[in-house]
Amino acid sequence: QVQLVESGGDLVQPGGSLRLSCAASRFPFPFNIYHMTWYRQPPGKERELVAQITRSGGTTNYADAVKGRFTISRDNDKNTVYLQMTSLKPEDTAMYYCNAKSPSGRAYWGQGTQVTVSS
Repeated sequence: QVQLVESGGDLVQPGGSLRLSCAASRFPFPFNIYHMTWYRQPPGKERELVAQITRSGGTTNYADAVKGRFTISRDNDKNTVYLQMTSLKPEDTAMYYCNAKSPSGRAYWGQGTQVTVSS
């Protein structure tokens, strides 16, 4: 059974940093064929794209709200994608989800990890 497991969420003060991880396992194809994306869903709001990274890691894309503060990266040898978050703000509070999408369009989701930014 395909698994995407997010971790690293926590309660952090404004201005703090966190690194989220998303570990993939039991995928039908090598991890490096999957386009990876981090999404988040703030309380009472729709899920939104945060950052995405291509299969090789050569190209990344970010939501305007996180540009310059968040960095997405991946380690294809470890089947893991990361989201380094700095200068966190209360509005970054959300459940953060990892998504893997194959070239055929098949998509997988993790269960999410909670990030709370509060003093």
